[in-house]
Amino acid sequence: MSTRPVCVLVGAPGSGKTTVGQALAAELGVEFRDTDVDIERLAGKPIPEIFVDEGEDHFRTLERAAVAAALASCPGVLALGGGAILAEENRAALIGHTVVHLSVELPDAVKRVGLGAGRPLLAINPRATLKHLMEQRRPLYAEVATATVVTDGRTPEEIAAEIAALLKP
Repeated sequence: MSTRPVCVLVGAPGSGKTTVGQALAAELGVEFRDTDVDIERLAGKPIPEIFVDEGEDHFRTLERAAVAAALASCPGVLALGGGAILAEENRAALIGHTVVHLSVELPDAVKRVGLGAGRPLLAINPRATLKHLMEQRRPLYAEVATATVVTDGRTPEEIAAEIAALLKP
């Protein structure tokens, strides 16, 4: 059994990485893994608490370690946190993997993340912050992606079916 991810999902907050990833993993009959969950397990606390207690730099250090470990050991569908692609070493580690960018426009992303509860970077002025994050990160998602799937106005199942079709040899 391969320890290489079948597919790595990247995208902005609200693009559906976790929800679509779970649906895709179920459709493919493989495990689903989310590096944000790995980070919380490693740190022994939720991500918002990591940001408050140790700061974003510490979180990003944990995130780089979680991404490296997951890329080496996840045989299923892997979702990376929205900011994981900010680190050059994470982008380099994605080379050679099947990476699907879940593209979302601001109105759908805002609907999906709500007012940013549990998302430390969206705690203040979530709409403006999300818009900035999306503009900043879009070129990086495009850089690492082997495919881009538009998620706006679609169900997780529709998106998962499209990705599953892309993964067929």
